[in-house]
Amino acid sequence: MSDTTTLTTADAEAFRERCREFLSEHAKPGARRDLEAARAFQAALAEAGLAGLTYDTEFGGAGLTLEHERIFRQVAQEFPAMTGELVISHGMCLPVLNEFGTDEQKRRYMPDNIAARTVWCQMFSEPGAGSDVASLQTRADRDGDEWVLNGQKVWTTLAHRSDYGVIVARTDPDQPKHAGISMFIVDLKAPGVEIRPIHQIDGGSHFNEVFFTDVRVPADNLLGEMNNGWRQATAMLMYERVAIGSMGSGAISQPMYDLLLGAAKATGRIDDPVVRDELMKVYAMETTKSLIAMRTRAELKAGKAPGPGGSLGKLYSSVISWRFREIAMEIAGAGSQAWEPGDALGQMMQSVVLNSFQAGIAGGTDEIQRNIIGDRVLGLPRDISVDTKMPFRDLKVGTQR
Repeated sequence: MSDTTTLTTADAEAFRERCREFLSEHAKPGARRDLEAARAFQAALAEAGLAGLTYDTEFGGAGLTLEHERIFRQVAQEFPAMTGELVISHGMCLPVLNEFGTDEQKRRYMPDNIAARTVWCQMFSEPGAGSDVASLQTRADRDGDEWVLNGQKVWTTLAHRSDYGVIVARTDPDQPKHAGISMFIVDLKAPGVEIRPIHQIDGGSHFNEVFFTDVRVPADNLLGEMNNGWRQATAMLMYERVAIGSMGSGAISQPMYDLLLGAAKATGRIDDPVVRDELMKVYAMETTKSLIAMRTRAELKAGKAPGPGGSLGKLYSSVISWRFREIAMEIAGAGSQAWEPGDALGQMMQSVVLNSFQAGIAGGTDEIQRNIIGDRVLGLPRDISVDTKMPFRDLKVGTQR
């Protein structure tokens, strides 16, 4: 990434106006869950030299500073969100490619990722390895100049719409479970890859099961160090929590409060003192979350890699989502989960309410986030683990019996 040079007041204002002009033309309402709209927006962003702001121009970025990125985030909060469907591709896969990829890998993959000519997904969870990702059983066996993948991933967001996946697989079962793991770039159009969408409660199919049967991966697609994939996986999880917990962190904002306020006005509940009290609780929580997210972004600006503090924003996002659901159901009743045709507010409310159920699971459960915060942020003693030195093949974990 670029340095942290502070812009002059004039340069900052000129860049701010440049961002505002672009967003005024290209940011349109209704694209929050529209991948094709996100890709079109990102293509225009790249054409304008505003995509991948802090990544080197050699790898498809704009070669600008973190101060430029902060300004763009601030301005973008004034407009409809356009790239929510690219949060994994850009917030997780892209920084891992940048940090761990070879120069050849970065030149080959990053420009298309940044411009959304390709979409990427993260492939960690398995039927027997959810919160305990280190129990994964998907195997990668070396065969000449290729690796052969066999196994299954699950809950893989947007796999059915993605071109590539960043996958972790076991490459040495004789090592302990946190060792003997490697990370790969896998072409999701390769023979032997089968993707089955999972139908969700909100009517969508955002998640997937993915099966790998003798899928051949070029040896050059090893991402990072051999058998040190847990380090890369941990880094990716940190990027994930920052991406989820600090979305739209250019300035203080209260999007959930704004949605609830609109519902309270529409249903005539805005003068109810209990409702007003609940609304202010959400307002305060979102303000606090914004401040946490801004601090996280400030640390990144100072050159620090994402750390366990990212779990604070991720956990708080989940807590706010659960609180939102309770208040929405109190204010709008059935209208929080069903709406009349053409009711944009009702449709948005329903989407947020139903998706709140996954907030405490996706990207690591609330319980896992609390463990990370307790252990790595507060310094509390860890739970006793008896299997840290045992070879993985000897463990009775997940579906391995």
